[in-house]
Amino acid sequence: MKRDKPDALAVPEAPNLTWSMDFMADRLGDGRAFRLLNVLDDFNREGLGIEVDFSLPAERVIRSLDRIIEWRGKPGTIRVDNGPEYISGKLMKWAGKQGVTSLHIEPGQPQQNACIERYNRTVRHRWLEQYIIKNIEEAKDHATQWQWTCNNDHPNMGIGGITPAMKMKMAVYVLRTQPVGNGGITRPARPPAPGLPAREER
Repeated sequence: MKRDKPDALAVPEAPNLTWSMDFMADRLGDGRAFRLLNVLDDFNREGLGIEVDFSLPAERVIRSLDRIIEWRGKPGTIRVDNGPEYISGKLMKWAGKQGVTSLHIEPGQPQQNACIERYNRTVRHRWLEQYIIKNIEEAKDHATQWQWTCNNDHPNMGIGGITPAMKMKMAVYVLRTQPVGNGGITRPARPPAPGLPAREER
């Protein structure tokens, strides 16, 4: 598929303007491979979801995004690479129905999705490499706990040395105090608690 060169990576001016997402892979202690889908709001570097399982096809990606949108609100753009899950007809149809722009980076140019690439490295070094994970349920529990901690307790130098939760609170305050007609920026739906929403019961 031929794609135009994407715009230079820039920090969004408000939440929910640009999300980015990417896959990672790792192995359990018994050698079985599993995958992670990371979804990030580029504005405040907030991890919106880490989906973990042995297989994450396009249908699972869509379900994860729908679950995030329920509490966070809808993004204007989602920046992705050229993986088969991202260029599948199902995901492209979903994006069109939702009115969400899918922005694909150029093949072999991960720096064009630098926010999620840096986040992936943090996931790898601060979580995945620290544990021998016994089973997929344990991996999911680790993902939930780590994401909340990352969003609420870890300062991020990419946003001025504050936490993603702190930057979100600042943004919500600014939007609430702006007069009507603030350039069309809409206030994002707030989660029930800072950071990660409660995991859906299976």
